[in-house]
Amino acid sequence: MSYARVLCVGLVGVTGHLVEVEADLSAGLPALVLTGLPDTALNEARDRVRAAVVNSGQDWPNRRITVNLLPAALPKQGSGFDLAIAAALLAGAGDLPPAPLDGVVLLGELGLDGAVRPVRGVLPMVAAAARAGITRVIVPLGNAREATVVPGVTVRAVDSLHRLVEYVRGSAPLLDPPPAPPAPPPTGPDLADVAGQQTARYALEIAAAGGHHLALFGPPGAGKTMLAERLPSILPELDDEAALEVTALQSIAGVLPPDGRLVRRPPFQAPHHSASLAALIGGGTGLGRPGALSLAHRGVLFLDEVPEMARTTLQALRQPLESGRVVLSRARGTTEFPARAQLVVAANPCPCASPAGDHVCSCSPIVRRRYLGRLSGPLLDRIDITLTVLPLTAAQLMGSSEPAESSVAVAARVARARAAAAQRWAGGGWRVNAEVPGPHLRRPPWRLPPRDTEILHRAMDRGRLSARGFDRILRLAWTVCDLDGRCSPNADDVSEAYQLRMGELLERRP
Repeated sequence: MSYARVLCVGLVGVTGHLVEVEADLSAGLPALVLTGLPDTALNEARDRVRAAVVNSGQDWPNRRITVNLLPAALPKQGSGFDLAIAAALLAGAGDLPPAPLDGVVLLGELGLDGAVRPVRGVLPMVAAAARAGITRVIVPLGNAREATVVPGVTVRAVDSLHRLVEYVRGSAPLLDPPPAPPAPPPTGPDLADVAGQQTARYALEIAAAGGHHLALFGPPGAGKTMLAERLPSILPELDDEAALEVTALQSIAGVLPPDGRLVRRPPFQAPHHSASLAALIGGGTGLGRPGALSLAHRGVLFLDEVPEMARTTLQALRQPLESGRVVLSRARGTTEFPARAQLVVAANPCPCASPAGDHVCSCSPIVRRRYLGRLSGPLLDRIDITLTVLPLTAAQLMGSSEPAESSVAVAARVARARAAAAQRWAGGGWRVNAEVPGPHLRRPPWRLPPRDTEILHRAMDRGRLSARGFDRILRLAWTVCDLDGRCSPNADDVSEAYQLRMGELLERRP
C-alpha cells in the first residue's frame, strides 16, 4: 500500500476545521513534500517527522513522499499536524495498519527524539472534531485534561510516537487522561480592601451589573487601580458557553492553567501602557493570534495610564467595542476573535499628576487639555460611565475600624441584577443590558415615556449628547433599575444614568 489518510484539525482564529492528512509514497528521488498551504512552522515538520520516526525505531521510507493537507485552500499553521503526518506516512509505507486510525483525530507536535509534545489550541480543535461527528481523539499527554472538557468525545493520550505505533499494531494501550486536581479556592483582591470611595464603589457595581465600560479619572493614590482590579471579583462566574469561549482563547494563546479546567472566573487583562497594537488587538505573523482585548473576552480589560498609550493603539479599540469581535485581515486570509470585554480606563488629570491635587498642579490648562485629549471623543463616546475619583482624606482612610462591604456581598446584588436582565432579554439572546441594541430600547414595549427621558431630549438638542450616548444612558437606566429590583426605569433612574454618563455623579444615591 502506498497511500494512507488520517484526520487532524486546523485552526483559523478560534474556529477549527477538520483536515485530512494524505500521504502518498511513489518511486523517485527520496524526498518529503508538503502541500496544502502550510506555514513556516508546518513546513519544518519534514525534518521533525523524519528524526522522530527514525529515533522511534522505525524505518524511514526511502521513496518520494507527498503529504497533502485537505482542504488545500485552507491555510494551515503550527506544529500540531506532526503526529498525523508521521502516522499517515508510516501507514502509507505499510508499517502500520490503517484501520485502527480510521475516524480518529490525531493532534500533537513531535520532538526529534519521538516525544509527543503539547500544542496550543487543543480545546477548540477537539470541539471542531466533535462538531464534525468525530468521537475519538488522540492528543499529547500534556493536553489530555484540556481535551476532556469537550463532551461526547473519547480522549486518549500519547507521550511518544513509539507508543502510538505500538497501539496501532495492537501491542500496547494508549494513556488515559490524568485526573483533574481538586479545584483551588477562589482567591484575588477583595472590594473590602478599598477604603471610602462610596461613589466609585457604586459606579463599579453599576458597571458590573450591566456590563458597562468605565472611565476613572483622578490623582495618583486615589484608588483607581484598586477599584479596577476588584471588578472581576464582583462579576458572576461564567456559564458553560462563555467558559468554553474563554478557555478556548486561552488555549490558543498558550496561557491556559496546567490543570486544564474550564475557566469559570471572568478573565482580567491589564497590558502595560507601552503595549503595541498587535499585543492589544491581536496580530502577528501569518493569520495572527488573539491580543489582550480578546483574552479579556467575557471579562475585564484594564488600561491604566491610558493617555500614555499610543493614539493609533487606542483608536483601534473603537470598532471592537461596538461589534464585540476583532477581525484581522491579512494577505493569507481573515481571522476573527471574540472580544466582548468590559473596558476600564484610568488616567491622571494631567502630566504632572501631583498626589496633592489640583491646587499644587504645575500644568497649564492647555497642557491638561492636550493630555486628556489623547483620549479621542469617539472612544470616550463608547464608554458608559465616567467618574472622577477624589483623593481620600485621613479621616476616610483611618476613620472606621469595620471593613468595607466585601466583594461577596456586592457580587450577590450584581448576580440578581444580571439574572433579571438575562430573563428580560432572553428572546434576543443578550446577556446584559450593555449588549441590547439601542433601537430595541426605543421601541415598544421597552420605550420609556417622554416625561422620563426629558433630560436626554434636552441634552441632545443642546449638542451635549450623541445618539450613541442617548442609547447608552438608556442601558444604564435599566441597570440602575435592575439593581433596585424594579421592573422599569423611572425619571430618577434616567437622571442618575445621565450623571454617570456625563461624569456628574458627585455622591452615592442613598
